[in-house]
Amino acid sequence: MSTIGSGNDPATSAWVAHRNLLFTVAYEMLGSASDAEDVLQEVWLRWSRVTDEVHDPRAYLVRVTARQALNHLRSSSRRREEYVGPWLPEPLLTTRDVAEDVELADSVSTAMLLVLETLAPVERAVFVLREVFDLPYNEIAAAVDNTPEAVRQVAHRARRHVTARRPRQTVTADERAAVMERFLAAVAGGDLQSLVDVLAPDVVLLTDGGGVKQAALKPIIGVDKVLRFLQGVYMAATSAQAVEVNGAPAPRLEVDGELEAVATFTVVDGRVTAAYVVRNPHKLTSLTTPAALTR
Repeated sequence: MSTIGSGNDPATSAWVAHRNLLFTVAYEMLGSASDAEDVLQEVWLRWSRVTDEVHDPRAYLVRVTARQALNHLRSSSRRREEYVGPWLPEPLLTTRDVAEDVELADSVSTAMLLVLETLAPVERAVFVLREVFDLPYNEIAAAVDNTPEAVRQVAHRARRHVTARRPRQTVTADERAAVMERFLAAVAGGDLQSLVDVLAPDVVLLTDGGGVKQAALKPIIGVDKVLRFLQGVYMAATSAQAVEVNGAPAPRLEVDGELEAVATFTVVDGRVTAAYVVRNPHKLTSLTTPAALTR
């Protein structure tokens, strides 16, 4: 979806220069590509109507994007409370450069976005703007309509909350590749039992069908139970391939040429501690073109 104007006027040029950053800000705050695009539409309309000269277009656009995303976040809380089964972030097709930016890849990972879901809306906005995009406190304060001193306190509280809940160990590219190879081989060979070696004993599986596709309504815990559930999903696939999703390798599963599911993983010490399977077709529409993410 295009949200840019036409021509070479300064407003459009500034928008084009910063659009990828604005999308990244909105996506990390919302966990939804479609909602992020809606936010950018609103920001563009406001930006295109600005008549006074803006001294710092980047700061202004980020501030307005954060404010609009915060409004969306508040209004969507009830929808997520009523969501059928676990709510998972909308997966994004990403490029290799995102995976190579370790901090960016971590910030858009499924695991991190789920941690951010546990924050209050203002805490999430402050955390994203400060920890991911390193905005000064006075700019964040303007975005969330608070004082810099209050924002500092919110940032400290949010940082402590996230640190206590995020995966504590990083994973190498080789470890991720090994896990992916095992999953693809299991699908191709029809033997999910071969995955046992790469699944942690207390692995947790979350599946998002949105009430449209079959999915577990609660987290599934433990190797045996996870394997039994994956058996139905993976064995139905007629093809599987590795793609880059949210900055990491992920299996893309198709049934008769139609996208059926995408899975992402949290890997610690070479083993999958959490798996996230998105089957809700409304969340798979962004997996056609890589998203341009940047910090």
